[in-house]
Amino acid sequence: MSIPAATEPTLSPVPIGTLTEIHGPVAIISCNRLPPLHQALCAYLDHERYLFEVHQHLDDHRIRAITLHRSSGLSRGMTIYDTGTPLQVPVAPNCLGRLLNIFGEPLDGGAPLLASDFRSVHNPPLPLSEAVGIGDVIETGIKVIDLLCPFVKGGKTGLFGGAGVGKTVLIMEFIHALSTLHQGVSVFAGVGERIREGHELWHEMRQAGVLPQTLMVFGQMDESPGVRFRVGLSALTYAEYLRDTLHKEVLFVMDNIFRFIQAGSEVSSLLGRMPATVGYQPTLTTEVAEMQDRILSTGHGAITSVQAVYVPADDMTDPAVNAILNHLDTSVILSRAQAGKGIYPAVDPLQSSSKLLDRHTLGARHYEIAEGVREHLSRYQELEDIITMLGMEELSDADHNTVIRARKLQRYLTQPFWTTASHTGITGTSVPLADTLRDCECFLSGKYDHLSEEDCYMRGSLGGDGVA
Repeated sequence: MSIPAATEPTLSPVPIGTLTEIHGPVAIISCNRLPPLHQALCAYLDHERYLFEVHQHLDDHRIRAITLHRSSGLSRGMTIYDTGTPLQVPVAPNCLGRLLNIFGEPLDGGAPLLASDFRSVHNPPLPLSEAVGIGDVIETGIKVIDLLCPFVKGGKTGLFGGAGVGKTVLIMEFIHALSTLHQGVSVFAGVGERIREGHELWHEMRQAGVLPQTLMVFGQMDESPGVRFRVGLSALTYAEYLRDTLHKEVLFVMDNIFRFIQAGSEVSSLLGRMPATVGYQPTLTTEVAEMQDRILSTGHGAITSVQAVYVPADDMTDPAVNAILNHLDTSVILSRAQAGKGIYPAVDPLQSSSKLLDRHTLGARHYEIAEGVREHLSRYQELEDIITMLGMEELSDADHNTVIRARKLQRYLTQPFWTTASHTGITGTSVPLADTLRDCECFLSGKYDHLSEEDCYMRGSLGGDGVA
């Protein structure tokens, strides 16, 4: 794929060697001098530029590189050029509202991104002296998230779940919430997206009216593993630009970070490394850390991260899942059992957790209400088997009230989304945290005991008197 002249770096490529072997996306290049690791090399074929990234030095004159384009058409003896830099992307204030690929080329049919500035996708993290800690709680308008798994400015949140439980829909609602409630900007990294998913997401963003404040960077599933391995860094480079140069509050969204790990595993195997635990690459934790450590906030702007994480076979003990968990402030677990009951968003309120769920961060009232809701739901889960076998009649009065209120709370924490309104026919709703706390307090105290479960399902705020 050619890079338009308007986005070409000013450095002219110089010949460095020839292509001697090609094995799928892996190229072995004989060089007259060894380029540094992560250097971007290129070759020209039919007026198109093919990019490579250096990954290994084999001896004094040979390197192993990964292609960032398809390898069809490449042949032995081709001249390879050194671009003089690692992979760079063009950055400009007008990048918002655009759909780009890993190289900063437009995928939306628009004009090339005109830029005089380029940034390396391998920028090191900010020094600790310039970084600031997490900030205030960010209200999303999503009841179950704001109550039990609060977001904070500058924090990292993971959405964990198997296929089809609603990770992407929830991510789109977060983008909608940030752009409408907080007037921030979003950078979306589509890692290994199917073309259908990317097309639908782009159009839904446009229909929801959030695209002008969003930059989308896609590395599709049919592209080289090198692209899927680096597209997250490319998108993160744009997020850093918006934070540092334009001083924006940035929501950095990655869907799906597990595919980044899969691409790294594929690259590792192609480079001949011995696999480690469960077949993953031995460099798994380092690769995850290199990306996560760049998601930082400064005094000029913040990057708040939301990452969808596919859970293989719904197994939360998977090494890739654990490597990601170690870096997160909040973990939102999406449950297939919840989705099967018609509970959307399908958040499991007992498995989901946040390091920020304490009195100091949230205040005593929020903390006590959240703990009360968890206690009711936990007790209901303990009693489910007894209810199934013996019925509600065998419960004590206290347990009977707990179960009735827990079932209503379970349904109250459902919510229609703005981004799915065209499919469901139900207008989306955003609920302020103050309303969520008031309603949950009323459920716990028994003030809403007169409501039926249907009155609580897929509603917004209940208005303090049990009337939606």
